[in-house]
Amino acid sequence: MSGMAEPLNQALFNPLDVMEQIANAHDWLFDRPNNQEMAVEISGRWCDYRVYVTWHDELRALQFACAFDTRLPETERVRMNELLALINEKISIGHFDLSSGEGLPIYRHAIPMRGVPGASVEQVEDMVDIALAECDRFYPAFQLVAWGGRAPGEAMTAVMLEPVGEA
Repeated sequence: MSGMAEPLNQALFNPLDVMEQIANAHDWLFDRPNNQEMAVEISGRWCDYRVYVTWHDELRALQFACAFDTRLPETERVRMNELLALINEKISIGHFDLSSGEGLPIYRHAIPMRGVPGASVEQVEDMVDIALAECDRFYPAFQLVAWGGRAPGEAMTAVMLEPVGEA
């Protein structure tokens, strides 16, 4: 026997099964047309989010994308790109970008899972929780730039203020 570890004899499972369990537990509407993709509707603080979860078996990676239910004006794309750069500096996990066709803000994150039998419920829940928290946190910045006429730096200052006390 060589010094290399024996391969796992465990059956590998699809992490979309875990995401489906989470969606069912929260009564979220979802569509899972195949074993590689799933779409989930989740209500956030400011709007509804369309969540796309994709399993790339050949890469052994779970990809997560959370799109806002709002289209940004084409005329604001340059300022939106500046805002994206400012937002992405503040995020530790994942990033935001704009879909090229529709101009939707999208939060993206992926988990590589090579060498493990599958995703835990906690990993997938964390992925969802982080995405929703970041989307809720930065949604107002996109709105302030797109519809409020604010500069990206001003919008970031507004959303990064931490409220103190209770109203």
